[in-house]
Amino acid sequence: MDLLCKVYGGTSDEEDDNGRIHLQRPILPQPKRAKFENFHQVSNHLPLYKSNPSANLPEQASLPGRYISKRERAAMALVEKVPDLSTTVSPNSSPVLGSILDSVLPHNILSALRDQTKVYGNMIHMPERLSVVLDGHKRSVNAVQWSTSHVHLLASAGMDQTVCIWNVWSRDQKKARVLNCHHAAVKDVKWSPYGLFVLSCGYDCTSRLIDVEKGTETQVFNEDQVVGVVKFHPDNYNLFLSGGSKGHLKIWDIRAGKVVHQYVRNPDPILDAEFTVDAKRIISSSDTSKSNISENSIMVWDVSREIPLSNQVYGEAYTCPSIRCHPSDPKFIAQSNGNYIAIFSTKPPFGLDKYRRYGGHSVSGFPIKCNFSLDGEKVISGSSDGYIYVYDSNTCKLIRKIKAYNEACIDVVFHPVMSNVVASCSWSGQVSVALT
Repeated sequence: MDLLCKVYGGTSDEEDDNGRIHLQRPILPQPKRAKFENFHQVSNHLPLYKSNPSANLPEQASLPGRYISKRERAAMALVEKVPDLSTTVSPNSSPVLGSILDSVLPHNILSALRDQTKVYGNMIHMPERLSVVLDGHKRSVNAVQWSTSHVHLLASAGMDQTVCIWNVWSRDQKKARVLNCHHAAVKDVKWSPYGLFVLSCGYDCTSRLIDVEKGTETQVFNEDQVVGVVKFHPDNYNLFLSGGSKGHLKIWDIRAGKVVHQYVRNPDPILDAEFTVDAKRIISSSDTSKSNISENSIMVWDVSREIPLSNQVYGEAYTCPSIRCHPSDPKFIAQSNGNYIAIFSTKPPFGLDKYRRYGGHSVSGFPIKCNFSLDGEKVISGSSDGYIYVYDSNTCKLIRKIKAYNEACIDVVFHPVMSNVVASCSWSGQVSVALT
């Protein structure tokens, strides 16, 4: 009896005067309810990227000889059996091949990136240093994007199931990371404005948030469709937009790992989607398969009310693989399979500019993308003939075309600091950086 008292003397069970033992019911901590912020309010806090919501429950130390009641054992088993379906983390980490620091850059390029007032003068003296060919993907590359917080880093998404992080002007290894988190081809990749995180999506029906510095994914957002496009909310970086093969547009909250808004009108695959500058509307393009292709090919959505404002924006019988909004003016452009870029207004009734268009390049059924420069003065586009086409945004005149690849040039983007530097990718799997 003395031995039993010593073993169980430290437990929380109580004994009354009559010798009967009363077991105390264990008090489990209640999970916190996710707090959603206003979509149009800029968040001042860093994102709470959590790999598993159950991590909020405090772990109790398992002491040798500690008595665990039946109720407590049942509660612990329940927590272990309930999986988190919205976020699952792969234990595998991606290989670290090179440095992502800017300390490995040549001195003149580093000075140009850090001092924007001297960018144009420095660029005149080092054009050969800025032009780089980056080989690493084994299949075609679907998207490229510069980091705005670490402007020497470039991300690329390929059909070889990888996302590559390039330290473009490094004196050493230029391919810094190969992120092997996806189980199928990767369609799109975006840098988080918070820093060294990328958001990617693909044919494995997931969007994945990846820590670039560690080479590991922190969250997985599962869907029932192939995810073809992701975009961060322009005002609240804890939110992002995804669009997929079943025609579903969703806004996710990264902190909760849940969908907070969903937009569904037709089952046609989403080709591209874009927030307007004020973040009050979403513009999407679809691969419409109906006989009347002029309906639903481009749609404008109200973000808060989840309703379409217009589904007859584009009256031509062509699909549009790319949508981009002007950084300041109330207009957006759409890459048309009619081998031109159309111009639209972001104000109701979202009319097409019938007198101006950017033409000269060819699309030919490829998912060719277009982009504005940061100041909105230039429009750049890939082309199926392997050239990069640069247009004047206001006059629509062709400024320059650059031979980049032997096969189709799929995506092309301006550098966030050096306005004459562009990155592009090709159907053959190459990534390159060049002067325009």
